[in-house]
Parts: sequence; structure tokens; C-alpha cells
Amino acid sequence: MATPISPAPQGFLPTLTRDDLARWPKAELHCHLDGSLRLETMLDLAREQGKLSALPSDSIDGLQDILRQVDDSETLEAYLRWFSYSLPLMQSREALRRIAYELAEDNAKENVRYLEVRYGPILHTDEGLTMAEVNEAVLDGLKAAEKDFGIRTGVIVCGLRDRRESASLAQAELAAQYRDQGVVGFDLAGGERGNPAELHGAAFYFARKHLLNITIHAGEAYGPESIRQALFKCGAHRIGHGTSLWQDEELLRYVIDRQIPLEICPTSNVQTHVVKGFKEHPLRKYLAEGVAVTINTDNRLFSRTSVTEELWRVHTECDVPANLVRDAVILGFRHSFLPWEEKQDFVRMVRSAIPQYA
Repeated sequence: MATPISPAPQGFLPTLTRDDLARWPKAELHCHLDGSLRLETMLDLAREQGKLSALPSDSIDGLQDILRQVDDSETLEAYLRWFSYSLPLMQSREALRRIAYELAEDNAKENVRYLEVRYGPILHTDEGLTMAEVNEAVLDGLKAAEKDFGIRTGVIVCGLRDRRESASLAQAELAAQYRDQGVVGFDLAGGERGNPAELHGAAFYFARKHLLNITIHAGEAYGPESIRQALFKCGAHRIGHGTSLWQDEELLRYVIDRQIPLEICPTSNVQTHVVKGFKEHPLRKYLAEGVAVTINTDNRLFSRTSVTEELWRVHTECDVPANLVRDAVILGFRHSFLPWEEKQDFVRMVRSAIPQYA
């Protein structure tokens, strides 16, 4: 159950602790279902499904050792190969429901009040499920968690850059079909280099025509031209990552003036070497200059992280002061894909719950 929040004390508090961040109400806008399994669940599913030999280890300790090697991924594409361990285990209704439920539970335990989960349904059809069956299993798990843990959730359906446009269009159609049943948006994910978003234009035209919220992975492993495509050719409302935005000052000003949100995932950005380290991450520059930055996990398992941990690293390793960390948390709710009235209720709650900082 989500931790109760007491009214913020009057005045200013000079320091932030990890416990402070754990208590804060938080939003998570960029979290991949297939990168956020529990290790214990991976082993359970592998044993149940007779797929233990497909994992690189048959023990928790062994899998943890393998996961540490994620930090040595030389490129985004190398990082993405780690999904080959999780996806084969996510081909049944029962597995998908369990993973979605546990992800929402894990978020609720650290006081995440609103969670947007994204995934590509087509990746879970290898053993006979339809995309609709896949999506219903995920939604069922999240709805059960909402009831049990008091968390609010939404699903973002992802098209895939390295698939044909027809596959992205089919997933946009699925997203539209479930728009009033828990799906809150449409995305395009996968390696950017050599897979431009504009090649999926029909999917985004369909998504916009059917009033879907749109977020697109862009400016992560490729330059700001990727962000331009996402905004001007695909109609993105939010940008997933946007790490390279600073390289285009004119575009940076455009994004600030229109308050287009970035879904920053600091640890993932370091792991995939799109930034050299936390100290070099541009998110402090973005926050200081007025970019609408939100802080997210990307993949809780692969990055061995949580929303609380990401905020702690932002504060202690990226040297972002407490007042700007608070701003980023509020922005997470403000730029969620919730209905306007519900979004404003969350923002008011968070403003009263989190102290102001000098």
C-alpha cells in the first residue's frame, strides 16, 4: 500500500536524504515492462516453462553477476540485446499478468503514485497469443495491482523502429482500440541509428487521428535530428530520453518555449554510453534552463534501479540541487498522460506533500 503523506512542514529544508526521496509521492513515465522483471520471477518462469537453459545462469547470484555486465554494453544496440533473456519468458497470459502486477507492486512500495508501463505487444506473440490477448493480460495485472496497492497505472503501446511500418501501424490500431480501457499512449522504441522514426509515419498519423498521446524514443543514441523527426514528422507530445537535445540550441529553445517534456533515464543513459557519466549528463543544464525534465528508470531490472534510486543519483551524482529535484518530481505528474482534472489533483497533492527547498 502506498505510504501516507503528511503535510509539508513550513519553511525550507536544507538537505535531501534517500529516505526523503523514498517518502515523496512520485510518477514514473518511462518504464519498459520487459526490462523490469524481478530476478526471482525470471527464474520461476524459466523453471515453469522449461526454459532454464535459455538463461545465462540458473541462480540469483549468477544472474546478478551477468546483470553487472550491462554496464559494459558498448552501444544502445548492445544494451537492447539483454531483452533476449526476458522476452522468451513473457509469452503467456499468466506470465504477462504476473510481471505487470509485480512491477506495479514494486513501484507502489517506493511510493510511486502513478506508473506508465510501456511495451511492444507484438514481441509477446511468438507462442500463439494475439496482440489483444497480450494487452488484456498486461492490463489485467495492472488493474489488480491498482486495487491491491492504491497505485494508478497506464499502458503505452510501443511500435518498434526495426520492424516494418505495418507492424507499428498494427500496434497503433491496438492502442486506439484500448484507449479507454487503460492504454494512455503510443510510442516508438528500439535502436535509433539507421531506423528513422519518419519511416513509421502512417502509424503516427493513425495514432494522432485517434487522439492518442504520443511519446517517442529520440535523441538517445542519435543526435537532435532524431528529436526533430519525432516532433515535426510524428507529432510527439513527449520525448523519450532526449539526451542530445543540448547539441541543437535552436531546438532546445523551441522545446523550452513549448514545455515539451523529456523522459530522462539517467542510469540507462550512462550504461548505454550516450553520456560519459552522471557528472556529464545534461539534465542539470536542462532543469536549470527550464526544460520540462522528468526522471525515470527505463528498465528497473537491467539498470538495477528504482525511481527513488534515480532521484538519489540525480541529486548526489549529477549534482542537481534539492529544489530542482523537487521540480522534476512535480513535472512527472504534470506531464503524465492522465486526464487533465486527475493530473491537476496529483500536482496539488505533490506540491503540498513535498517541502520547498531554497
